[in-house]
Amino acid sequence: MNWAFLQGLLSGVNKYSTAFGRVWLSIVFLFRVMVFVVAAEKVWGDEQKDFKCNTAQPGCHNVCYDHFFPVSHVRLWALQLIFVTCPSLLVVMHVAYREDRERKNRLKYGENCRRLYKNTGKKRGGLWWTYVLTLVFKIAVDATFVYLLYRIYEGYDFPSLIKCEQKPCPNKVDCFIARPTEKRIFTIFMVVTSLVCILLSCFEILYLVGKRCRECFTAVHHSRQVMATSLAGGKNGSLVASSTLRLADKKTPDTPAPSYSIAIS
Repeated sequence: MNWAFLQGLLSGVNKYSTAFGRVWLSIVFLFRVMVFVVAAEKVWGDEQKDFKCNTAQPGCHNVCYDHFFPVSHVRLWALQLIFVTCPSLLVVMHVAYREDRERKNRLKYGENCRRLYKNTGKKRGGLWWTYVLTLVFKIAVDATFVYLLYRIYEGYDFPSLIKCEQKPCPNKVDCFIARPTEKRIFTIFMVVTSLVCILLSCFEILYLVGKRCRECFTAVHHSRQVMATSLAGGKNGSLVASSTLRLADKKTPDTPAPSYSIAIS
């Protein structure tokens, strides 16, 4: 694994994430990816080799194992981690697309031209929708895999003894899972971390929607205040003009025209 590339990728995703997004990313890469890489492979590395059945019938062992473990936990979690982390790259790609448009715009119209975006990394317009849709997708992925894990394995428990009567087994045979307690602990841990990530993503969506609604309400309130101020200024101006005209009319003396007789004399 290229840790320098991973560090750069994480720093890029963190740069455009909210506080909830940073916590989500930390949980994913510290409590899910690291646990998966360090421990999960070793815990499930012997799942098929140490799956024992009390029969020597050829094929019975493989059929029973495939019946109770149709999909490996490790491979299922690997798919989950891939699908849940890839949407975060869409935000980085969208910001890179904005920066490229801004660069081409400056090359075409000069450095002092009007900017297309005030801040290419600010979640406004299409970037806001991209960010929210990635959160919805991550919630859907985590919820789907948690449900699939429960549906496929009929819960999150690992019994020590399993009864199997699949063909070509001669009768109902007993099969035993290797280290069921250890597998149960790691399964519950991965499920709990997935639920925590779902909760954080829901909080982040509520935060983004609430912040956007507050900004819209503030903008509408500000525009109404400006309109009211302009209307009040217009009324005051008309009142001042009318009072000025009245004062001018009062100050102008009424000088009567001289009579004809006085003018002759």
